[in-house]
Amino acid sequence: MAVARGVIIFAIAGVLVSLLPGHLLAAPRDTTPRWIISLVPNVTEELYDLGVQDRLIGVTIYCQRPPEAQSKERVGAVVEVNVERIISLQPDLIIASPLTDHKQIQKLRAVGLRVEVFQPSHDFKRLCDDFLQLGRLVGAEHKAQAIVKRAEEQVAGIAARVRKLPAPRVFVQIGTRPLVAVGKDSFLDDCVAFAGGVNIAHEVKTSVYSREEVVRRNPDIILIAQMGLAGEEEKAAWMRYKTIKAVQRGRIYIVDPYRFCSPTPLSFIESVQELARLFHGSV
Repeated sequence: MAVARGVIIFAIAGVLVSLLPGHLLAAPRDTTPRWIISLVPNVTEELYDLGVQDRLIGVTIYCQRPPEAQSKERVGAVVEVNVERIISLQPDLIIASPLTDHKQIQKLRAVGLRVEVFQPSHDFKRLCDDFLQLGRLVGAEHKAQAIVKRAEEQVAGIAARVRKLPAPRVFVQIGTRPLVAVGKDSFLDDCVAFAGGVNIAHEVKTSVYSREEVVRRNPDIILIAQMGLAGEEEKAAWMRYKTIKAVQRGRIYIVDPYRFCSPTPLSFIESVQELARLFHGSV
């Protein structure tokens, strides 16, 4: 559960960091990296999608997908990393996030290691663009293009099938203490829209939200990105608010925080498919 919470914190902080300038990925160099360390959970999964996992020699404790990634060398967490261990592995490429401690990045660069900082994706288009950039970076550009084409076509197909169906009003929760709502600056807002729903917090940025405001807006569906006991406790907390349509109709759903909060183009398809089923039944 602690790891799941870390992934959610990573997603929330990533949205906030994505609003800041100055964290752009550098242009790819000509040489294809042989050994790679990923300090970003969704990038780790994307490296597997690109078929270059044999070159991946280090990940964070939050890199849970796919399950095979958990057998890789652990070199740190979201912010703090083991600089000495990373140096000893002698990677050709380290992929970090803006949340990675800047001083530690500087130490790695000071000994000649290549560190590229990936900006968190805030919508589906950016997610695909960043995936293409990753493909170029690791020498798998053609495979990246094929995956993005597949993702775009499948997501568009789902959106077309649900377009004329009644659109439920949805509240998406990615934090519990405090309560954090998904806003217009998150790829999850895109996910809800592609699945044929309306995010009740669309007009705000991802931020702390009050239960009273959720009650006032009265969503048809509540999505909770928490697993295990934490998710069940949060669902039980919502059940006390009997005036909310989602409570009255039993439409409070717990979704996988790993997939929903740390997406790849392929897992984004899965998330849209799941939401479309929850919103509309078989589509």
